[in-house]
Amino acid sequence: MELYYSPEYTGSAYSFETTRKAAWVADSLLADPIGGVDLVEPQPITWEQVAQVHDPEYIRAIRDGAPRHLAESQGFTWDPGLWPMVLSSNGGAVAAALSALQRGVAGSLSSGLHHARRDIGAGYCTFNGLVIAAREALAAGASSVLILDFDAHCGGGTASLVAEDERIRQVDVAVNSFDYYPDALRERSEGRLWFSLVQRGDDYLHEIARGLDEAARYHPDRPDGPGRPLCLYNAGMDPHQGSPGGLAGITAEILAARERMVFDWARVQGVPIAFVLAGGYLGSGLDRAGLVALHRLTIAAAVD
Repeated sequence: MELYYSPEYTGSAYSFETTRKAAWVADSLLADPIGGVDLVEPQPITWEQVAQVHDPEYIRAIRDGAPRHLAESQGFTWDPGLWPMVLSSNGGAVAAALSALQRGVAGSLSSGLHHARRDIGAGYCTFNGLVIAAREALAAGASSVLILDFDAHCGGGTASLVAEDERIRQVDVAVNSFDYYPDALRERSEGRLWFSLVQRGDDYLHEIARGLDEAARYHPDRPDGPGRPLCLYNAGMDPHQGSPGGLAGITAEILAARERMVFDWARVQGVPIAFVLAGGYLGSGLDRAGLVALHRLTIAAAVD
């Protein structure tokens, strides 16, 4: 399995889990490899690829640092390293999607994607690599794309970008109402957005199973003939009870079971799947080693 990573993923001077943990996970894989995983450096995406999803004024702000309210709208202090970082990290999401179409499964150590909107960032997300990767996969011949979002927080940025694209469906199981979906957005999605906000840890895996059952019903064909669907999996580890924004009762064991469910589902359905790391943050109940171990669960389940 190709797993995409570049040191550029952590190139911003702003030090935070979203801008640093890719290197932590990569270092752990070098020290303690997971069999069948090949770390591969992706090509950064281009301005043109970003501009398919984001407003040019916003893209320029991320590149140049002005106006600052846009350049820092995701929550980072801007510096020149931000631009190459997000091009590389989003390039990894695209590369994983295209690799999965060919090989069945791939991943990228990218995070900070699903809250970004067309003309602004939010929630530590600068460019929405899920939507950029979905559009690139569709251009490469995918019949449809399912965005499976199991981050702790809602993926309202993604939903705002795909609400009117009938080729893209979104299934989201969250435990925190940040970036919640307004009714108007659900209406625009015309049934292609399925969402559950879990409030009890004991209910979490049940709701994951419901989301996967819903996802299994959606495999539309292209207008010009049948093709192969693709799943993009936003594999957040921030539902963990020790991560800020997580939910009591969601343990490492529950998240390991979730990852097995997701990749078993993809294999049974015969759907290629590409994953990114998504959320996961240090807290009083989760140190760096624990966070890395959680993200390794996704990688291990993908190649199992």
